[in-house]
Amino acid sequence: MVEPLCPYFGECGGCTFQHIPYDAQLENKRKELASHIEFQDIKVFSGAAYHYRNRMDFVFHPGGLGLRKKGKWHQIKDIPECVISDERLNNLLKEVRSFFQKPDSFDLKKHNGTLKYAVIRTPSEDSSVSFVLNEESSSREVVEQKIGEFAAKTTANNIIITFVPPKTDASVSEEFIRVKGSDMLKESYLGREFLYSVQGFFQNNHAMAEQMQEYCHDLFNKYQTKNAHLLDLYGGVGTFGIINASLFKTVTIVESVPGCIDAAKQNIQKNNTTNASALLLNAKTLKKLELRSPLFVLTDPPRSGMHPKTIEELGRLRPEVIIYVSCNVQQLGRDVKKFSDYDIKSAALFDLFPQTPHSEAVIELVRKR
Repeated sequence: MVEPLCPYFGECGGCTFQHIPYDAQLENKRKELASHIEFQDIKVFSGAAYHYRNRMDFVFHPGGLGLRKKGKWHQIKDIPECVISDERLNNLLKEVRSFFQKPDSFDLKKHNGTLKYAVIRTPSEDSSVSFVLNEESSSREVVEQKIGEFAAKTTANNIIITFVPPKTDASVSEEFIRVKGSDMLKESYLGREFLYSVQGFFQNNHAMAEQMQEYCHDLFNKYQTKNAHLLDLYGGVGTFGIINASLFKTVTIVESVPGCIDAAKQNIQKNNTTNASALLLNAKTLKKLELRSPLFVLTDPPRSGMHPKTIEELGRLRPEVIIYVSCNVQQLGRDVKKFSDYDIKSAALFDLFPQTPHSEAVIELVRKR
């Protein structure tokens, strides 16, 4: 047992592993992954144990901003500073708290009030605050004006206002307005620059995510891929596909979220990746594509894992190698067992989420001969 760094440990609902020594956290996560995939030789990659996050969704309450209390979704613990968040994010949190000292906060039980969330993001080369408002609030215009005043003073590069229904607990929406800067953020991995939506998914631990990108690139680099084709499944804004494009003859990025595909196409152009294409497609309808051999696959599905139809189609396509990136080791274990024609050649764990039970895993699956 160790003394938690956070003074709100036990009250706040997050970071439940702070009382466990970090080396023990890593070993516990390694053992869990090994148990689920039935493979013991796992490389473990870790970085900063605190001050690593570059995205936080803070909840407004009458006294300021905070996070949900442990086991009490409707109660908010006031959080002046978050110890897993990076310095720039905490500085923006202070700016928001200082400006909105008595906010017209949304009541989680009565479903009235205006301000629901402040989503703060601080990628290494950019920053944003997304204010999430109750779209039915009668005070919307007053709050929007106040956010405009904040935008003129804040050090954040980008400010947007997002509107959600009162009974929808979400911090993203297609209904939004841009107040300052852009609705897109930029980040760099391994010398390549990527754009993604202020409201979109992107890894929140830059240092570890970049290590994971480099690791996957090195895995592919071991194979003869000059005349091979890469399928980047659940490809998001195209990071894996674009970073590995120099190794392959062609790259096909498949993603089902229109905004991500739009960003992927921009990123292909921005990085002059002439052999890559981005397609709007649900991975479960993969059979609609005409894919050439030899084929290599990188798949990075959501926590729910890969759709059975996707796995079935990959079985028919018989790629040489499948690199499976997963944020849910339990689901990974279930999915890997379905690839009966493949052996696990290597496995790695990347601790993108210290002080929590979560991690990322990368499994190298090689087709049996």
